[in-house]
Amino acid sequence: MTGTARAVPRSILYTPALSLDRVVKAWSYDADVHLIDLEDAVPPGGKAAARLVCRAALEKAPRPADLAVRVNGLGTVEAVHDLVMLTASPVRPGFVVMTMVRSAVEVTLLRDTLASAGAHPEIYVTVETVEAVTGMDAIAAAADGLVLGSADLAATLGIEIGWAGLLAARQAMALAAARHGAGCIDTANFRLAEPQVLAEEIGRARELGFHGKATVHPAELGAINAALRPCPDDLRQARRVTEAVRAADGGVAVLDGSMVGPPFARLARDTVARGDAWAGRFGPERGQGGEVGRDDH
Repeated sequence: MTGTARAVPRSILYTPALSLDRVVKAWSYDADVHLIDLEDAVPPGGKAAARLVCRAALEKAPRPADLAVRVNGLGTVEAVHDLVMLTASPVRPGFVVMTMVRSAVEVTLLRDTLASAGAHPEIYVTVETVEAVTGMDAIAAAADGLVLGSADLAATLGIEIGWAGLLAARQAMALAAARHGAGCIDTANFRLAEPQVLAEEIGRARELGFHGKATVHPAELGAINAALRPCPDDLRQARRVTEAVRAADGGVAVLDGSMVGPPFARLARDTVARGDAWAGRFGPERGQGGEVGRDDH
């Protein structure tokens, strides 16, 4: 991780722009970011109506900075209409999520297009093409965050959506995100009737270095938030590690019977910085600092 820690959402709830009431109701659920979907969740004949729903929702939103809009893939007429709607809207979302990206050039093009209209959202890229996986480093450098798009990527590979088949893509995402300080968000779970699958995915993604997870169902938010939001106990322990290494003049120290040294201190500092950044933007006491924790603490 490089530079100042980015405030990365730990939970993103996707809601299709099919009904204004449905979009607004979703805001009552405890997600860091609420995403309004103009892409896959909207049938081709409903795209124009979805854009009207999206604009109306943006204008009603109490915190537009915590909203995301997923647009159609660049190179399509629908994407052109999506961008016209976003730039014409008096209220802009804090995030725009790209789809079917194949090159970092697309990210730069979208960023420049939005900036020309005075819009400067964070841009997250859905990683769902082979080209995005093979060009991951450049895309992570151009974007603010990455989101695994398991359904399209698995379909392209001709495999079922499973852990083993998508492990290489997840590892590439985690490495590139760590190098460039980008957010790294895991795919939504599609096996809604099997909560153990969600739990396994959350645990494994966290082990790889992912920061958050997307979901299409609000019932999953409790598990995602409990596992991935900053935990006060973890932050306190990270600060203890940092202090122990500092007291050892930057060398190796023993803390609670375990050896800790400079690499442990660097991880601890990054953990605290990410936790503080999350709390400042997404925590219950936004902008007031302090440690905020999981639902189970």
